Amino acid sequence: MKQVRTTCPYCGVGCGVVARPAEGREVAIAGDPSHPANGGKLCSKGTHLGETTGLEGRLLHPMIGETRVTWDRALDDVAARMADCVAEHGPDSVAFYVSGQLLTEDYYVANKLMKGFIGSGNIDTNSRLCMASAVAAHNRAFGEDLVPCTYEDLDEAELIVLVGSNTAWCHPVVWQRIEAARERNGCKLVVIDPRRTETAERADLHVPIKPDGDVALFAALLAEMAARGVIDEAYLAGHCEVPEGYLAGLDAAAHGIEPAIFSRLADLVAASQRMVTLFSMGVNQSASGTDKGNAIINLHLATGRIGLPGAGPFSMTGQPNAMGGREVGGLANMLACHLGFADDERSAVSAFWQAPNLCEGPGLKAVDMFRAVHEGRIKFLWVMATNPAVSMPDAAFVREALARCPNVVVSDVIADTDTARFANVRLPALAWGEKDGTVTNSERTVSRQRPIFPAPGEARADWRIMADVAARLGHGSAFAYTSPAAVFREYAAMTSLAAARGKVLDLTDKADITDAQYNALEPFRWGRAHPLREHFPTPSGKARLMPVSPPELARNGLSLNTGRYRDQWHTMTRTGLSPRLSAHRREPLLEVSPGDAAKARLVDGGLGQVTTAAGTATYRVSISDGQAEGQVFVPMHWTDAMAASGRSGALVVADTDPHSGQPAFKNVAVALAPVASEWRAFVLSRRPVQPEAAYWVRSRVAGGWLTEIEGIGEADLAALLPTGTISEVADPARGMQRLAVSDATGKLLALAYVTRRGVLPAREWLVRQFTASEASLPELLAGRPAGAQPDVGPLLCVCHDVGENAVRAAICAGASSVAAVGAATCAGTNCGSCRPQIARLLEETLDPMKEAAE
Repeated sequence: MKQVRTTCPYCGVGCGVVARPAEGREVAIAGDPSHPANGGKLCSKGTHLGETTGLEGRLLHPMIGETRVTWDRALDDVAARMADCVAEHGPDSVAFYVSGQLLTEDYYVANKLMKGFIGSGNIDTNSRLCMASAVAAHNRAFGEDLVPCTYEDLDEAELIVLVGSNTAWCHPVVWQRIEAARERNGCKLVVIDPRRTETAERADLHVPIKPDGDVALFAALLAEMAARGVIDEAYLAGHCEVPEGYLAGLDAAAHGIEPAIFSRLADLVAASQRMVTLFSMGVNQSASGTDKGNAIINLHLATGRIGLPGAGPFSMTGQPNAMGGREVGGLANMLACHLGFADDERSAVSAFWQAPNLCEGPGLKAVDMFRAVHEGRIKFLWVMATNPAVSMPDAAFVREALARCPNVVVSDVIADTDTARFANVRLPALAWGEKDGTVTNSERTVSRQRPIFPAPGEARADWRIMADVAARLGHGSAFAYTSPAAVFREYAAMTSLAAARGKVLDLTDKADITDAQYNALEPFRWGRAHPLREHFPTPSGKARLMPVSPPELARNGLSLNTGRYRDQWHTMTRTGLSPRLSAHRREPLLEVSPGDAAKARLVDGGLGQVTTAAGTATYRVSISDGQAEGQVFVPMHWTDAMAASGRSGALVVADTDPHSGQPAFKNVAVALAPVASEWRAFVLSRRPVQPEAAYWVRSRVAGGWLTEIEGIGEADLAALLPTGTISEVADPARGMQRLAVSDATGKLLALAYVTRRGVLPAREWLVRQFTASEASLPELLAGRPAGAQPDVGPLLCVCHDVGENAVRAAICAGASSVAAVGAATCAGTNCGSCRPQIARLLEETLDPMKEAAE
């Protein structure tokens, strides 16, 4: 088999992947041992990329409405719509909403077309939802959007502080690096998070901060370091612009943390010169996110812990190419290549692009962009590689805006998404495994994504689609690219404008590479490992300590937090197709503390409704000791395509950070209520079903789909089932009915189980029968095998298909450490994201055994 070295399309770690394609769309996936980001390691999502490369649900042909058309007709239509809007309403009536899933070459062409040739700044990216506050904090403090750390700093650190990051789940390969550093050199780990997450459970210290308490905490830490004499006065004097009396306004007692915990935190910080503070969505997705980032940076600057091995503030990117998009100008408030809208910068960009109509200033950021669509000021919206009808805050408002917009174009890989349902024109784009270009990860390493498969159907690269539209608008000579390498060369050459103005971003040594060199390009990092120590890209050459203001935290009632699950990605258009990845959490859960559940009359395993000022959603209830009183948590992934409810975007109010424009997903006032149902059911089917019921959610299984359903009134499951030979058992007194459908050859087509008062069968054995059934019809209708079989329990390790009970058995047989459990079962030996759960099981199992022995 041939081998393709490429890059994972998920988080910002930027792991290298070795892909070995087989017949059709089959592909074997392994980590690339030569890639500097991961050294051969992969998380569960990367490991199971091969389950997501099929063509199920793909958009393969251009569509106008529901009519398949040629590319020429589709592109003519898009260009005509855009030109008409510009002619009648001006360039600001047009907008692009793009994505960190795009490659840098795609981003570059989109930004050049919009800002340089359409003449509007109205291009923004879904990175606005995850990284914009870190960008603003970097620009305020450093004069450039620049992450001053690398993954090697984690190897050298004495103390790693994770802020607002469930790293074990969201960046598992980085988590493995942290685990290795702790084992090798005794590095201490602090987790600052309102939730006691899987990551927090394994920390040396968990600081259970109140939602949005980060600014006050880091300001208090800075004051405490000053009191202890830890401030590096010489570094401040030589390398920082320091506001007069910068310590005077800090309230050392306003952090809201128990004194003993704060004292332990301060002791660790004071003792650790080599300190990395790694922060992520819990910092950024806030109405005070920029000040949070600057409060963290202030602490590092004041203690001189920046630009040294093992020291610095480290913003972990959420998406695979959020950084690349930031480099080329994908955010509305930047022009291109880390340049802004000053006259000198505009003149340089206009000359480089030979742009006849360069925009005069920033465009609308994401939330304001959709407000302008709703108000009719934006009349043409092109959405690329993202799903704002699900992911944007106040999603009901966003859907109204899309419905009102007369010209919606969607470029995507999936035919039916929540956003695509509003499109006038749908354009088939290349997916991972077909794309060809570059991405930049969290530590500024540029890597190649290479094609594994030929383009399916009529799908095209995003950069090419936009270049073809540009040609129809009369700008063909400026967009006459023949390959992604040609786009990359132009971008690399354009970074000379940044370098000439003192920026660190400089790829000019790649501006003349040949197509062959581009195809063979090895991962490389722009900027040095530690570009910020002696000089900063500000006018003075010094970093800036920024005044920050803690927000008012007083609130009665409950606060909603949203976030990721371990094995899912964004709105599940890719990971939702993987049976393995779907097994971890088959339904979106409302995680709530025991006390809050009792107050709201919620029952574990029942249904709960969450209501905010923006909307409502319904979830399966999970009562969790990891949730603090007054706080609840829901995941971000579910869509209308996968569930009747459970969309977190419907709940988030569109409050934004005043500096970055990033929405606040982490601290929303909510109310809870139980949801009654009269019956509960599930259906296993070869094809997806969509019940008429108040609650349903489906997940992928090998060979089909599992759909959970609850409702009121009659449960008419037969209407959901395919045609075939039906076998049935029923108990009307208990409201129990079980159905099996087979085709003429005896192949199992569907199973359905419903009850009003009883217990439904366990799903996992039936799921296995759906793949290769060896069960008799009576066993299928009973929902269990006739003979005793080992109960593997809930799936714990997705990478190696190991259940919780197998881990418990290994512990009882003598495995007394995470490593020993891995040796006995393989659990936790690949991506490591389940190791915190294994450690928890060790504690739960061994502690009672020790007590009994005593």
